[in-house]
Amino acid sequence: MTATAAILEDAQTAPAAPVATPNDDTLPRRYSDFATFGDALDYAASGAKGFNFHDPRGGLTHPYPFAELRVDALVMARRLIGRGIVPGSRIALIAETGPEFAALFCGAIYAGAWPVPLPLPTSFGGKDNYIDQLAVQLGSSDPAILFYPAEIADMATAAAARHGCEAQSWQDFAQEPAPQVMLPDADPDAICYLQYSSGSTRFPHGVAVTHRALLANLAGHAHGMKIDTGDRCISWLPWYHDMGLVGCFLSPIANQVSVDYLKTEDFARRPLAWLDMISRNPGTTLSYSPTFGYDICSRRISSQSHVGDRFDLSRWRVAGNGADMIRPDVMQAFVNAFADAGFKASAFLPSYGLAEATLAVTIMPPGEGIRVELVEEERLSGSPRDLSRPARYRAIVNCGVAVRGMELEVRGESGHALSDHHIGKVWCRGSSVMHSYFRDPESTAAALVDGWLDTGDMGYLVDGYLFIVGRAKDMIIINGKNHWPQDIEWAVEQLPGFHQGDIAAFAVETETGEESAAVLVHCRVSDPEERVRLREQIREKVRSITGMNCVVELVPPRTLPRTSSGKLSRAKARTLYLSGAIEPYRLAA
Repeated sequence: MTATAAILEDAQTAPAAPVATPNDDTLPRRYSDFATFGDALDYAASGAKGFNFHDPRGGLTHPYPFAELRVDALVMARRLIGRGIVPGSRIALIAETGPEFAALFCGAIYAGAWPVPLPLPTSFGGKDNYIDQLAVQLGSSDPAILFYPAEIADMATAAAARHGCEAQSWQDFAQEPAPQVMLPDADPDAICYLQYSSGSTRFPHGVAVTHRALLANLAGHAHGMKIDTGDRCISWLPWYHDMGLVGCFLSPIANQVSVDYLKTEDFARRPLAWLDMISRNPGTTLSYSPTFGYDICSRRISSQSHVGDRFDLSRWRVAGNGADMIRPDVMQAFVNAFADAGFKASAFLPSYGLAEATLAVTIMPPGEGIRVELVEEERLSGSPRDLSRPARYRAIVNCGVAVRGMELEVRGESGHALSDHHIGKVWCRGSSVMHSYFRDPESTAAALVDGWLDTGDMGYLVDGYLFIVGRAKDMIIINGKNHWPQDIEWAVEQLPGFHQGDIAAFAVETETGEESAAVLVHCRVSDPEERVRLREQIREKVRSITGMNCVVELVPPRTLPRTSSGKLSRAKARTLYLSGAIEPYRLAA
C-alpha cells in the first residue's frame, strides 16, 4: 500500500469530529410558557439545539441534543419506576456536569420523583468533611436512592451508609432494564425538585420548587435578559448551585438555548479556558459568573500582554454577575484587563436572587452595565454620624429591577414598607417563590409571611431598582454600632498581597461578655517577626477604616472554609474558629 493510500484509508476510518448543536434552528422560540418542565423538554427536543460538553482545554467532546437528552431521560424514568420509585420520592444525585446527571435529573422529573442535586467533593475541606456534608443533606432530604459517579464511590457509599440510604453509581444503573411502564401525569403545582443552598451543611434547608414556580422564574429571567435568536450560552457553574442548575441547565431547555459546558474543576485549574471558549465560539452571547470568577481571570491575565490576539470577547452581550456581593472594583479590573479583547463594560448584567425564589429576583436591563451609588457607612449600619471622623463611603451596586411576576418591598423593623433610599430588609412576592422548606414547617412559616418571602438580605430601592448592602445575619454590632463584615474584609484587601477570600470577619464574645470583631486572615509569611508586624498592620488598617479595634488572627493559607459554590462561609469560619478547628499561628504579644 502506498503512503498516500494509507493516509486516505486512515481518513476514512477515523471517527468524525463531534459537531456542536446549533445556535438557531427553525423551532419557534417559546419563553418557558409550559405547564410542566417535562413539557418544556418535550418541546425543546423537537428542535436541533442542546448541550455540549468540553474537555479541560475547551475541546468539544460530547454534543448532547435535547432530543437525545429526552430519549435518555425517558429511559431513566422507566428504570426508576421499575425500581419502585413513585411520585414524591426523592432521588439524590451528585451533580457532576455531564450527560449522566442531565438524563437522571430529567428522568426523575418524568417519573414524578423529586431530583435532589448534591455537591461534588471540592479541593478544600477533605474527604471526611465531604462525607459529613453529604450525610447531613441525605438525612434532610430522605431520598430513596443516591446516584453518583463511580470515581467517588467510596465517599458516596460511606455517606449513604451513615443515613441508611441505598446508593448506586450511574454507570451501574445504566445497565438495568427499562420496563415499558406508564409515566405518571405531571401536575404543574407538584414539587419539581429540591434545591439545597450552597451553605446548607449543619442545618440544611431543602427548598421545594414546583413546576409552576420554576417555569415562571425561567420565563422571568429569559424576558429580563432579552434572550433572542442566535443567543448561545457558555457555563462553568456547578449544577448543585441554583445559578448553575436553574440559570444554566434548566433555563436553556425551557427557553431553547444551546449551551457549552466547562466543568467547574476544569475552570478552577485553568480559568482562562472559559474566555478561550467564548472567543472560539462566534455565537456565544451569554455567560454568568460570581464576582470571584471575573476576579481570577483578570488576575491571571495581568502579567500577560496582547490579550486582543488571544481573546475575542466582542460578541459577549450578557456577562451576568450574581450569587455573591458584586464588587465594582473587581468588575472594573476585568474591563481594564479585557477591553483590548473587545469586552464592553455595558455587557455586565448584575442580578440578585436566591434559591427560595427559585433563582432570579431582580435583573439589570441589558446594556445598562454596572451602576453604583456611594453610600456613607453610617447609613449602611444605621448608626449616627461621628462628626469627629471624615465620612467614609462604600460603593453599592444596582442589582436591577424585579423580574416579570415578582414584587419587591424593603421593610423596616416595624414590618412596614420603607420609601426609596431607606435601608431595610428585602422582601419579595411572586409566582416563583418557593413552595416550602422540605419537612421544616417552622422555618417555612418564618420565611413566608402572607405570601411574601423574607430574603434575609438588607438593601434599599430607588425608582424600582434594588441595591443590596449585605446579609442581615452577618451584621456585627459593637457598642450599639453596626458594622458590615464586607467593610472590614475590604479594608484588609487594600493591603498588598491580599485577595478576596483571604479574610473572614465575624462577631465573637470577649472574656468580659462584650461583642468584638474577629478577623481571620490567610498568612503566606513565614518569618515570626514579619507576622507580628503584619498583624499590627492589619489591626491598624481596620481601625482606620471602621474606627474599631478587633481581634486579628493569622491562619495558614486555604484554611478559611468555603461553601460548595466556592464562596467564603463566615458562619462556618466562626464555628471552626471557636471550636478550635482553625488553629491560628502563635505570635508574640
